[in-house]
Amino acid sequence: MSRQTHFSLISRVLKRIESQYTENLSVDQLAAEANMSVSAFHHNFKSVTSTSPLQYLKTYRLHKARMLMIHDGMKASAAAMRVGYESASQFSREFKRYFGVTPGEDASRNPNHAGSLSFFPTPLWG
Repeated sequence: MSRQTHFSLISRVLKRIESQYTENLSVDQLAAEANMSVSAFHHNFKSVTSTSPLQYLKTYRLHKARMLMIHDGMKASAAAMRVGYESASQFSREFKRYFGVTPGEDASRNPNHAGSLSFFPTPLWG
């Protein structure tokens, strides 16, 4: 397969992740959708996004939840459930690890600053 074909297949998977991020997506499913082995999928996904498929999904969910909390005033536990987390405590741990503050600290630090947020990730396709 050419590099362009790999990019096209990964782009299709990225669109699926971004439209179905609340669902329980597995690397096996995503690799099958890209018509690649799991190891080839990991390699090609990372070459396009600079991150692993599961890390991309996790980061996407964290940013979506953060937007819900800041834009809509949603509580962290509700935002966590809305974006596909099954555990509010797991969400809080991952949020703090990624953003460096707890969801509560972030909300109090950013009241009414929704316009200043940049959203990850920037689409890689047109």
